[in-house]
Amino acid sequence: MSASSSPDGWSRAQRWLHWTVAALVFTGFVVGLVMVALPLTQLLAKIIAYQVHKTIGLLVPPLVLWRLILRARRGRPAEDDGIPVWQRRAAGAGHAALYALLMVVPVLGYVTASTAPGQIPTTLFLLIPVPHLLPPDAAAYEALRAVHRTLAWTLVILALGHGGMAIVHHWRGRPTLRLMLGR
Repeated sequence: MSASSSPDGWSRAQRWLHWTVAALVFTGFVVGLVMVALPLTQLLAKIIAYQVHKTIGLLVPPLVLWRLILRARRGRPAEDDGIPVWQRRAAGAGHAALYALLMVVPVLGYVTASTAPGQIPTTLFLLIPVPHLLPPDAAAYEALRAVHRTLAWTLVILALGHGGMAIVHHWRGRPTLRLMLGR
């Protein structure tokens, strides 16, 4: 067994982190769509939605880092030799892109909030203040906001493709989805 493979599949913690991060990303994405669509006449709802979105964004990177540490220590299931090499390489590139986006998108969101001209405080769980590390800068805010939005859409589309391929492999009798479900 190599350092990157585990004979008995993903650990319970690895599965929990996978599904928790997936749920947070999709929830954060939906909340993000809602928060920007809310009119200023619903200011309280808009502010709460922004804070929930920010909280989700603050939670994702440490959970992804924990997941990467577990993967480095525990490994992953052995690759399925029945899947063509080109598909395994594509999956590896897709996983690398997902991990990168899972770290970059929330950090960009935090930096975007830091540079926002309005300087609405960021709070974790609507309670714990999180200081902004950068000063307000309208031009930086607009540029960062556009990049954050584009990469968030990229992350969600890539994650949907990832899930879709897991389902395709499942339909073809591969254990991919069963391993992540713990069965």
